[in-house]
Amino acid sequence: MASSTQASDAAASPGAGSGVVPPLETLFPFPLDGFQLEAIDALNQGHSVVVSAPTGSGKTLVGEYAIHRALAHGRKVFYTTPLKALSNQKLRDFREQFGAERVGLMTGDLTVNREASVVVMTTEIFRNMLYAEADQGDDPLEDVEAVVLDECHYMNDSQRGTVWEESIIHCPPVVQLVALSATVANAGQLTDWIERVHGPTQLVMSDFRPVPLAFSFCSAKGLHPLLNDEGTDLHPNCKVWRAPKGNKRKGPKTPKPPQPEAPPLGFVVAQMAEREMLPAIYFIFSRRGCDKAVRDLGKVCLVSPEEQARIRARLEAFVAATPEAVRDGGHDEALLRGIAAHHAGVLPAWKELIEELFQQGLVKVVFATETLAAGINMPARSTVISALSKRTERGHRPLMGSEFLQMAGRAGRRGLDTQGYVVTVQSRFEGVREAGQLATAPADPLVSQFTPSYGMVLNLLQRYDLTKAKELVERSFGRYLATLDLADDEARIAELREQLSHLSDEAVEVAWDDFEDYEKQRGRLREERRLLRILQQQAEETLAHELTLALRFASEGALVSLKAPVLRGRVTPAVIVEKVDGPGQFPLLLCLTDENVWVLVPCTAVVSLHAELSCLQVKEITAPELHRAGELRHGDQASGGLALAVAHMARRHDMTTPQYDLAGEVQGQAHLVRELELALELHPAHRAGDRKKLRKQRFRIEELEAEIEERQRILHFRANRHWDTFLALIEILRHFGCLAGEEGLEPTEIGRTVGALRGDNELWLGLALMSGHLDELEPADLAAVFEAISTEVNRPDLWSGFPPSPASEEALHDLRGIRRELQRQQEQASVVMPLWFEPELMGLVHAWAKGVSWNDLIANTSLDEGDVVRIMRRTVDLLAQVPYCEAISQRLRDNARTALKAINRFPVCEPIDLLAGGAGLNPATERTTTATATPSA
Repeated sequence: MASSTQASDAAASPGAGSGVVPPLETLFPFPLDGFQLEAIDALNQGHSVVVSAPTGSGKTLVGEYAIHRALAHGRKVFYTTPLKALSNQKLRDFREQFGAERVGLMTGDLTVNREASVVVMTTEIFRNMLYAEADQGDDPLEDVEAVVLDECHYMNDSQRGTVWEESIIHCPPVVQLVALSATVANAGQLTDWIERVHGPTQLVMSDFRPVPLAFSFCSAKGLHPLLNDEGTDLHPNCKVWRAPKGNKRKGPKTPKPPQPEAPPLGFVVAQMAEREMLPAIYFIFSRRGCDKAVRDLGKVCLVSPEEQARIRARLEAFVAATPEAVRDGGHDEALLRGIAAHHAGVLPAWKELIEELFQQGLVKVVFATETLAAGINMPARSTVISALSKRTERGHRPLMGSEFLQMAGRAGRRGLDTQGYVVTVQSRFEGVREAGQLATAPADPLVSQFTPSYGMVLNLLQRYDLTKAKELVERSFGRYLATLDLADDEARIAELREQLSHLSDEAVEVAWDDFEDYEKQRGRLREERRLLRILQQQAEETLAHELTLALRFASEGALVSLKAPVLRGRVTPAVIVEKVDGPGQFPLLLCLTDENVWVLVPCTAVVSLHAELSCLQVKEITAPELHRAGELRHGDQASGGLALAVAHMARRHDMTTPQYDLAGEVQGQAHLVRELELALELHPAHRAGDRKKLRKQRFRIEELEAEIEERQRILHFRANRHWDTFLALIEILRHFGCLAGEEGLEPTEIGRTVGALRGDNELWLGLALMSGHLDELEPADLAAVFEAISTEVNRPDLWSGFPPSPASEEALHDLRGIRRELQRQQEQASVVMPLWFEPELMGLVHAWAKGVSWNDLIANTSLDEGDVVRIMRRTVDLLAQVPYCEAISQRLRDNARTALKAINRFPVCEPIDLLAGGAGLNPATERTTTATATPSA
């Protein structure tokens, strides 16, 4: 974006404190875009603004103008970001732009120059400040004119999105909000909601990109345009790959892969280098994949000798200053060739070095996970998206439109490039069709992630009565979105009730009980008749082994019935699409079921061969590559038609009964059917008139009742789910003595202690701290227990060469009873809050607190360096909060301070942290406190 660089010389805020905002041409000596002027005008009218525009279009300039304006008025601005790394980057940019003395920083474990006119902070810290009880004369938002919420689309983040909603709900109306968001589908709804809960707000939208994007597709044959000139569909020269038709695979066991082979990584980079499309960010959705990509490029050098000399000089200075932060494994050597990996497993200091060199144009290719797309200022000429689907905690799924847009938007450097390039790459699972669909897909809408927590409950009840607390909770974006549908839902329920009343008023000729009994008997008779037919048919069929032999000669397209454990025991209609050589004398059968599921089964899984039914046409269908018997894969749209045909045949013919020889049972079944027929003729409801009409009436009444009940349940859930959770949390807090008083709504000393904490489950942390089990621990043992109760590492290959110390292990064991009781209370109240209890890494934290070197630490764990830093910082964050809690012992406070000093050393803390001293603030609430000592950075 041009604003930061072009404005740096002119941005010493002329007119600061004068009350007059300098002219725009003085602040920004380049023409502004229309949406920027529109947003600035809205701010000057005293409105809050929501700016929704593509990545790299210049949204940050609006935030910078809010800073210039506040400085001119002699007031302050808070600039919030979703990530500490982004906060550090903004701190550097703003210090250069506005002067170091005017810019401060507040993160979870660090406060620098808090009284500055411009304070950069993570959005969590801003939310915490709003919850903190302002001391008399120490309002944290005093003199603040505006708050910039950068990367506001983070509201969609499932774990942290609630922070943005809480910040907007609790921010005083006198403070202007500047919400900067990437393109989202429902920016109008977001703006309308902010106007309702905060004050006058104007939406400023733009789809203008200063540097237009060109989309390309790279296959093994080369790099080609992906979209047509209008950018609305695939380029005419694009060939959508289809598997060869009618080609039977000879020999090798596996079917043809679903897509052509992906091009080698070196080939993609070479194609881009040829076309002068570097520097590029190459997105790969795994850390291991990023590191492997650096190795796969071998000795390729992408920089000139002069650029290499500049990299070497900077690298040598980095090594001299922070030798522990140098990444081994060839990454330093790759950096000298202009190649680097950037992901959460890399040390923050090394990542910052990569970012710095990339911004200077010295690193030509960065292999990065998608977290790099989340706001870090690393503009590139090109972005490469290596796959159009990714693995998540809930399985493999395609990329969403907004995810693709966010990554693609990193391409094109304003002021440096006339064209940005987005390259999608052929993979084994996605080709040109999927790439085109994503490149033309619209952005996704923002959804609400608002979730009440123990800390929220206690902080609201410290300041407001229950009625006001409910009003604040019901201001959430989720409640707002729900209300948009409430009127339609209520009208629909009223309409259904009217239909139900009309049907119920009609006279019913047969008592419902009699009718239901009759229908049950009829149903049973139908079932027994069906069984009789099946048994008769099965008596004439060949035995099971003959069926297996027959399958050797069955044609592709033959209909079969399958029964196998992988199909959950259901007799499943299917069609044979391909025979594959099996391990024995019989082939394996690749079948497609009526539910559009591909499955590879042995012949013994076939319980009926429907030779009497016509074969289906299967030659047009591309079969997936399945390797072992029992393997499943869900079909796609192409196979859906064939699956529908199977289902159709199954409905018309009996394809759900095994074909065994049951001749001995046929006679008894026929006798049972005759008895049921006679009983039915004697039933009182047998001559009750139009049973078909009565049955339809009955079914319709039941359907209406079920639909009304379900719609009412959904309506209540949408309207009340947050408040129901809030009330459930109140009951749990009362159980543990956090709330008392006549109405049980006044926070006790225990409650105030819990309310002062910030974490994934503040009650669990608070109860552990106040239990007394941690009071006698040495600082290193205390830090180890804090890690176990405040972090989670979900890694199957997790190991640490440092065993937990006996003291920390015993203390953690002593906490089991508290955790068990809290877990029981949460389950009874249907509340889901994490209760971390992870002893595996206690020894690692203990060793670091005892002074083990960083290299020794990393050599004795399976975790990446970045993961270890993140775990240590979570521990530091909790340690830093302890000295400001009420209901804990002085010894625990002192040990927490000592433990914090022992852990918070480089590279756990960053170089900027080393330059800053303690600021006398509680990092959980960012408010001044009476505690006697301050944890040192």
